[in-house]
Amino acid sequence: MSVPKSRILDLLKVQCRIFSTTFNPERLRTGNKILRQRLKGPAIASYYPRKTVTMRDLMKAYPDLETWDEEQEDRLEGIALRKQRGKGAPKKKRSAEESKKFASRKKKPTMVL
Repeated sequence: MSVPKSRILDLLKVQCRIFSTTFNPERLRTGNKILRQRLKGPAIASYYPRKTVTMRDLMKAYPDLETWDEEQEDRLEGIALRKQRGKGAPKKKRSAEESKKFASRKKKPTMVL
């Protein structure tokens, strides 16, 4: 003895109303599972600490005020020391001619006996 399809659909509608779920008899992908989940934005936002004011921010806000950024000075001093030892960053090429000139200077392989 089979039950008519309309009767089953009516039963599904009532069931969805009682348990407050979505009525989807064709079983289409609606993304309802994702939409029911709790929002992640506030949890992710509270994970990272709030940004504090840095010396760079103060220097930008008050350009006429004489300030001293010790970290920046240490960094520049370290760069100058490395350059003196020959460990600094290489000079940048200014034109296409310079890059061609340096490309032709590549060492040719030598045969070692």
